[in-house]
Amino acid sequence: MKTRRLHGLWESPVTTDMLAGQKRLNDVRWSREGRWLVWAEGRGADGVLVAQLFGQAPRDISGPVNVRGGVGYGGGEFDVHIDFAVFVGDGRLWRVGLAGGAPKPISPAMGYDIASPTISPDGRWVVYVFSDGKYDGLAVVDAHGKQWPQKIVVGGDFYMQPAFNHDGTKLAWIAWDQPNMPWDGTRLEVAHVDAGATGLRLGAIEVVAGGPKTSVQQPAFSPDGKYLAYVSDQLGTNHVFLRHLSEGMIVKLSTMDADYAGPAWGQGQRYLAWAFDSSSIFACRNDRGVGSLVQLGIDGEENAVSAAAAYEFVGQPSTSSYGDVAFVGTASRIPPRIVTLVGGVDHHVANRATSETVPVSELSHVERVHWLVAGKQGTSEAYGNFYGPTNSRFEAAGKPPAIVMIHGGPTSQATAAYSAKNQFFATRGFAVLDVNYRGSTGYGRQYQDALLGQWGVADVEDAVSAARYLAEAGLADPDKIVIMGGSAGGYTVLQALTDHPGVFKAGICLYGIGNLFTLAMGTHKFEAAYNDMLVGPLPDASDLYRARSPIFKADQISDTLAVYHGAEDKVVPLDQAEAIVGALKSRGVPCEYHVYENEGHGWRRPENIDHFYRSVLDFLKQYVLFS
Repeated sequence: MKTRRLHGLWESPVTTDMLAGQKRLNDVRWSREGRWLVWAEGRGADGVLVAQLFGQAPRDISGPVNVRGGVGYGGGEFDVHIDFAVFVGDGRLWRVGLAGGAPKPISPAMGYDIASPTISPDGRWVVYVFSDGKYDGLAVVDAHGKQWPQKIVVGGDFYMQPAFNHDGTKLAWIAWDQPNMPWDGTRLEVAHVDAGATGLRLGAIEVVAGGPKTSVQQPAFSPDGKYLAYVSDQLGTNHVFLRHLSEGMIVKLSTMDADYAGPAWGQGQRYLAWAFDSSSIFACRNDRGVGSLVQLGIDGEENAVSAAAAYEFVGQPSTSSYGDVAFVGTASRIPPRIVTLVGGVDHHVANRATSETVPVSELSHVERVHWLVAGKQGTSEAYGNFYGPTNSRFEAAGKPPAIVMIHGGPTSQATAAYSAKNQFFATRGFAVLDVNYRGSTGYGRQYQDALLGQWGVADVEDAVSAARYLAEAGLADPDKIVIMGGSAGGYTVLQALTDHPGVFKAGICLYGIGNLFTLAMGTHKFEAAYNDMLVGPLPDASDLYRARSPIFKADQISDTLAVYHGAEDKVVPLDQAEAIVGALKSRGVPCEYHVYENEGHGWRRPENIDHFYRSVLDFLKQYVLFS
């Protein structure tokens, strides 16, 4: 028999300690000959590189160095050759043997941010992305660090994903310029490589795909040297294309009406990997938020990889010369794992983000939902992932309280990947609706572009309509619906509370944006021109910036608000939060405010993660459950 207890007060097996102790599994790669598996994981504030020889126990190999790509939002931490790895940490490149030994720096600390080290096939050179906050490009250093790094590609505003061909005679990469973001329009560039005694020299640069209105990403040369694969949204969704290098012919390999890549928010994101014999490509397919690993034959045949069927979202695929596949796999009720398919079929788990002590039956399974939105631009459709309240020990009468979750970006997507946050609330008796508002990825370029010029309007309409959908569908108590989001999602929270007071019982804003003017002047280079696309260029769009900045209409906020921010946030500076909180407190609107002194754009330290979730529960009890 279940115990009757008010929704939101259920005892949950998903504890704050579990969330605070969860590891981040960032990337995984096989070594060049496939004997070693290497992955990058985050443990609290630290990044660690781990290596495992096939059949043996894993071992940390990065020593005391904090492994973390430094360009933009990070990513692109490492690459692996036959018996050594090169990784990014503390503003330098480091080389470490896979079998043993301490890491040694191969580049000086030059004050640049660096990411995406890419080792040449012969193991002599490392090409990487650099950024000094003003200028970006590609540089090269020898793999032993005996020579000074050299810049080899400059001139574009941004670069990512350098890739050598099979014999090191060609180099490909992705470049783009402001105001575009990498999902708006990029270029796939290729150049011939001459290797000398002191470095690499590139020939003429050829643009082989992409453009101002077409996004391309992840160039990958086939092991036999015949093809160049890449992902492009030229047909309206991200598909895998194959370029025959000798003939110049281009064919589309992916066949389903789905996305085969996501937005390039970080360096090193990977959605495809060639099979060792060049006969096929392993790719990550995203069907409206539910992902799978598929094999694309160069003959045009596409098949799901049955050994990976348990996972509802996959990423970072890597293949070995023995026919093995590795990837990061997850599902709505399976926390992230490092997974290997030996011979492409024999399933093994190399590492887990959590101990997975909570039975799958105790967790909420995601349900894809959609609803109609009547907005200023007419009627449209919005999408989301619904998590119903779940607990084997407790039940409650009536409709549950609900949390409308708003993802960041705003160009991003809430997927069927494991969400510890959503499970934390659902197993306590809250309904959770993760909203993929207009502007989200995974539903095609047209849906993604629907937010251009409409940020602060379309996303807010979809969030407000999500609350109404929950109420009308009988999925939530209409008087106990909360809106919660971080970064751009936090901006939507503030906009919803200013433009639609009374719809939500309360709001929870994590490192959110309150002033679009100061954001445009104070954020990092990667997003410095983002607002030009989402709102409009200054000074012409000044009126829109003012109308869509919550700080200038904070007197309209009447709903209770909790604000969380990191003191070291360089993306959304702390003064954004200070201004909103000050405006509310001056009017006596109930407002809780928490600043984490040692955090930036999000929380990494276990003690802060633990405090955050405990304080959110206290906030919900006081202002939602018992109010």
